[in-house]
Amino acid sequence: MGFFDKFKKPEDEFDPLADLELSKLKIGFFLDYDLKTWEVKSYRRYQFDDGYESEEWELESGREKLFLEREEDDEVVWTLNKKIPLGALGSGIKQHIIDHDDPPEQLTYKETIYYLDESGPGLMFEGKSNTGKEFIVWDFIDEDDEKTLSIEQWGETEFDASAGFYVEEYQFTNILPGV
Repeated sequence: MGFFDKFKKPEDEFDPLADLELSKLKIGFFLDYDLKTWEVKSYRRYQFDDGYESEEWELESGREKLFLEREEDDEVVWTLNKKIPLGALGSGIKQHIIDHDDPPEQLTYKETIYYLDESGPGLMFEGKSNTGKEFIVWDFIDEDDEKTLSIEQWGETEFDASAGFYVEEYQFTNILPGV
């Protein structure tokens, strides 16, 4: 052990000056958003066939549940999403995907038209697991590039849908570790 090794931080040790930022959220952390305190309930990583990766934190405040996603392409992009019933996108959407292997190129949700932006297969890793679950995702955006909508397929007939919008890091405050 060298002299400077005494000052190195062990891997799992919490550093209150460096670890209290949005991209370093851990299960059990708390943060404030939109005048509410939210608790981080779970964490997932996503890897896509094109090498692209994203991260997602499940947040709860009372009975509300949101999903905070971090993507990095040329810059870091944050979205905040909420699960919605697949049927809210139209009564035949599930059957359309099963019959055509894709949803329509355009969907309407709550009077907003969304356009297919990108799609592809990937793997979802829960927590620190190295075993991924296969899925396919279709990402849609609105005309103003402010709102997002996603459909995920987790098997032959199992689907999830979510709708959300882009957010900025500064909108989240008072990040605190759990007890």
